[in-house]
Amino acid sequence: MRTAAARHGRSLPADASVKRRIASWENGHSVPDEFYGPILSRALGMSAAELGLSHLGGHDARLLDTGYPATVESAIATVTQLWRADLNGYEPLLTSQPSEPTWHEASVTWLVAPDPAPLAAERGSGLRVGLADVAAIKTTTDLFSQLDDRFGGDHARHSVIQYLSRDVAPLLGGQYKEAVGRALFSTAAESTLLAGWMSYDACHHGLAQRYFLQALRLAQDGADRRLAGSILSAMSHQATFLGRYTEAATLARAARMGIARVATPTLMAQFHAMEARALARTGDARACEMALAEATRALESRNNADEPEWITYFDEAELAAEAAHCFRDVNSARQAVAHAQNAMSGSHIRSDFFATMVLADAHLRAGDVEEACRVALDALDLGEQLKSARCVSYLTEFREHLAHVGDTAATRDFQEQAAEHRLWLATRP
Repeated sequence: MRTAAARHGRSLPADASVKRRIASWENGHSVPDEFYGPILSRALGMSAAELGLSHLGGHDARLLDTGYPATVESAIATVTQLWRADLNGYEPLLTSQPSEPTWHEASVTWLVAPDPAPLAAERGSGLRVGLADVAAIKTTTDLFSQLDDRFGGDHARHSVIQYLSRDVAPLLGGQYKEAVGRALFSTAAESTLLAGWMSYDACHHGLAQRYFLQALRLAQDGADRRLAGSILSAMSHQATFLGRYTEAATLARAARMGIARVATPTLMAQFHAMEARALARTGDARACEMALAEATRALESRNNADEPEWITYFDEAELAAEAAHCFRDVNSARQAVAHAQNAMSGSHIRSDFFATMVLADAHLRAGDVEEACRVALDALDLGEQLKSARCVSYLTEFREHLAHVGDTAATRDFQEQAAEHRLWLATRP
């Protein structure tokens, strides 16, 4: 910092006060001010945004850009900057909103992109990277994914970003041969996809979209077309949640079209299910049921031994949960109840929470208020450990629907018991 200050005609105090300031920043007790912030940025070679210092000036256009990276180098630079800024709590990034044109641009650009160019025989100039490093990223990502499933996206999201920024970023800029590089990009794409899912679950929607976008580019550079299709499917899921149903259906179709040559039955089932979710929200019951039928046929022909490990979670219970959402949204309450009852996996806590809330909502729409309240209480018990803004949104929707029922003995009893649960308290206006 002294060197950086001197280069710009400034000087720092000679006493120990600078060290005390640094200790205060590191402990989170204060942040660099208008004098120290720019010096720290120069010393570390990072922008104020990457350090989370949004109070020092305007938005960083690079971080808020939602364009598809043109090269592997720009992809590495962009995702590394995103991780750092997120890790340091850059507010404009955390509160950013998704860009509708980005969904279209991403799918089209990926669909027409040529095969990735060969990597240099020995790419990079940093750390030497081997397959053992790639395996370590994969194992660590799997562990974080289990935490995400059990405790929700807001539980360990910061830890995931810290790992990506401090451990994975140096590897992306390291030295590796082509085979290792492809594996590294593919695995980094999977890790970044998880960061996107966790950010989406925490309802940082603009940030989640950016992570999905960067994951898509990394998957392209990893020559992993199947994973890229699954990333478009994740984008479709988010678009439906945000009410962008046309874009969601298009993303699901792009995923299906883009991996047609290398598709597996489970992937195709997932893509059809995502399309069905979007179509249900538009009210097109017939097209929705046709997409669900295609999903069912595809899943029936799967062989898990031939499927990527990261998609094997999508089984009959997952498809039943998607179908339950669909039939609820086209106001086929009885069918929604039947599918939701088959959607409990017993092994995926957050997915089971969502399925249980859909079941509660379906009972409510069918006029069975007592059963709806009983099932919603089951969901609250199930979700007691979940830190998920998306879970809160399901409960908020149920609360709004329950308000239309009026004041009954069942609703009063439910409100009294629900008041003991953290997630229900979070739905208060």
